[in-house]
Amino acid sequence: MSPAAARRVRAGRGTVEVHRPDKVLFPAEKAADQVTKGDLVDYYRAVAPYLLPHLRGRPLMLERHPDGIDGPVFMQKNTPAHYPGRITRAELPKEGGTVCHTVCDDTATLLYLADQAALTLHRWLSRADRPHHPDRMVFDLDPGVDDFETVREAAVLLGELLGSLRLPSALMTTGSRGLHVIVPLRGRPDFDEVREFAHHVAETLAAAHPTRLTTAARKKDRGDRLYLDVQRNAYAQTAVAPYTVRARPGAPVATPLGWDQLDDPALHARRWTVADAVEQARTDPWGDLMRRGRALGPARRRLAALRG
Repeated sequence: MSPAAARRVRAGRGTVEVHRPDKVLFPAEKAADQVTKGDLVDYYRAVAPYLLPHLRGRPLMLERHPDGIDGPVFMQKNTPAHYPGRITRAELPKEGGTVCHTVCDDTATLLYLADQAALTLHRWLSRADRPHHPDRMVFDLDPGVDDFETVREAAVLLGELLGSLRLPSALMTTGSRGLHVIVPLRGRPDFDEVREFAHHVAETLAAAHPTRLTTAARKKDRGDRLYLDVQRNAYAQTAVAPYTVRARPGAPVATPLGWDQLDDPALHARRWTVADAVEQARTDPWGDLMRRGRALGPARRRLAALRG
């Protein structure tokens, strides 16, 4: 296939044209280890049944790398006018105006975005029809140094605390350095309520383990402690979507996992890549957990009792 050749890929009832499928997006010393745009499209097509439920109805920010991970990056919020009309848009308010976000509701849209070299899909924690009311709460476990053991320990502690509050929670590798702990929500809490609650949870945990954990927003105040980051729980903020690819060597994937997998000594933040993330997805590590959202009222009362 010549470098300029295009390829047509089936997507539902239609097809998507992939331009320059042999373009290398993830370079590697060995040609066999390189990941091309065609490989990216193939991955997203295979993982679509597992990824799309986490994207449908949610505004996105697209992280685009047209010349691969060694080239410039574009963080795209507004949907360009030339995007096909069949792609869902969501026009939502921002300070001084609005933003017309892309929404990925189907496989054809997902593959079109892959053709645009949108490697990573950052999604809102709320849906476009209820933008101020999140149905997800996210704790980002961000280590002070690239040491996954501290992340593993923090995840165990956070999971135990959330369990005592009777909040179901799910684990996901970020494909970068840490883990996300995700809590499904129901009811109508707004972002201010969710962020305040998440901050109180993080403060409670950090106070119990002050030499290992911190809620300090400034890096200079953290030292080597792991940062319990809850700042994504805000209007128009985003978190990487499950099964999305990260712009790092080897094409790692942000991948859901079960709590029992946390004990695997081989586990690290970049454990899964485009080569094996679909296999992990097929194990259905979260089951129906994302449909088991809880209201924050009872958990807030339990936390207040713990905090005295």
